[in-house]
Amino acid sequence: MDFELSTEQKDIQRAARSFAEGEFTRELALKHEREHSFPREIWKKACELGFMGLHFPEEYGGQGLGVMENVLVVEEFCRVDSGIGTTLALADFSSEIVMRHGTKEQKKRYLPAVASGKMISAGAFTEPNHGSDITRMDTRAVKNNGQWIINGSKIFITNGEIADFHIVLCQVDPDASPSYRGMATILVEKGTEGFEAKDVGEKMGIKMTSTAELSFNDVTVPLENLVGVENKGFYHVLEFFDESRIEIAATALGIAQGAFNRALAYSEEREQFGRRLADFQVTQHKLADMATAIETARLITYKAAWNYDQGRIDPVLTSMAKYVAGRTAVTVADEAIQILGGYGYTTEYEVERFYRDAKIAEIYEGTREIQKNTIASKLVSKK
Repeated sequence: MDFELSTEQKDIQRAARSFAEGEFTRELALKHEREHSFPREIWKKACELGFMGLHFPEEYGGQGLGVMENVLVVEEFCRVDSGIGTTLALADFSSEIVMRHGTKEQKKRYLPAVASGKMISAGAFTEPNHGSDITRMDTRAVKNNGQWIINGSKIFITNGEIADFHIVLCQVDPDASPSYRGMATILVEKGTEGFEAKDVGEKMGIKMTSTAELSFNDVTVPLENLVGVENKGFYHVLEFFDESRIEIAATALGIAQGAFNRALAYSEEREQFGRRLADFQVTQHKLADMATAIETARLITYKAAWNYDQGRIDPVLTSMAKYVAGRTAVTVADEAIQILGGYGYTTEYEVERFYRDAKIAEIYEGTREIQKNTIASKLVSKK
């Protein structure tokens, strides 16, 4: 058992940290935060340096690396800035479904474009009436004259307004029992007639990331836009979740580390009652708890990434990683605000923004309750 990163992985980690520290300025972060705008200039630079899609095969614009290397980049990005880091981490969201199940033509069209900064991707899974329950879909796709005709709606879709293409989970066999055995994933490009995306409006956090409601009104696309196997869409999405939940855990891990670093630095500079905050035992205990929680989250996130790269898909482990890292991010960011006191409640000192950006890690990609269900399903014997 080896807990040491390889030389190549350390180099990737250092490169990601150097890039983020040089580009993710506080001023730029606040600008995009207040404008609710996507940081395209930084995203383009990150793509040019190979940070986006580095886990894609080399023939499709990537570096042929694994989930572990992607986790290292995401963690460093989010450690430096919670908003910019999360936004960049999600810019290629769900493109892995194309990478793992798409045709050669689909891979050639979409993957190099995502890796090079020409396209942003999105996964359209969540629906207004079903939320976390993706075993049922009201969005329907039917075949007609060599085409798919899609009708329905989706909600809380990451990158919804800015994505160049969406991978849409649709019900294609309404008579399937159970219903999830009759689903398919279908590509819909931005600008397709009948397809609309509308931002959901003000959010608590991740304000640089578009979160939208999608509507499909007789959206017509070729049958060739099917990704993977018809009636296997639900399983393609589940497999993707087992990978993407590790990435979400990495965003949470980075946010937790970033909030901790700021709290530690403040406690060593700030004086009260003639002593540094860091010299009070109550502060030291807070910092000890925070550091321990972060290291625990890091170990399970890294293990989940390593396990996936070994070709083992373990939903329990990925759910544990997302659950633990998400909870850690929220708890650590909350304690960071407490250490900074009134200053922690102000935007200038950043930890309040880290707190707001942390919370979503416990909600999207399956709430923490959904993760607990997955974990418990393997623990409790069925009658």
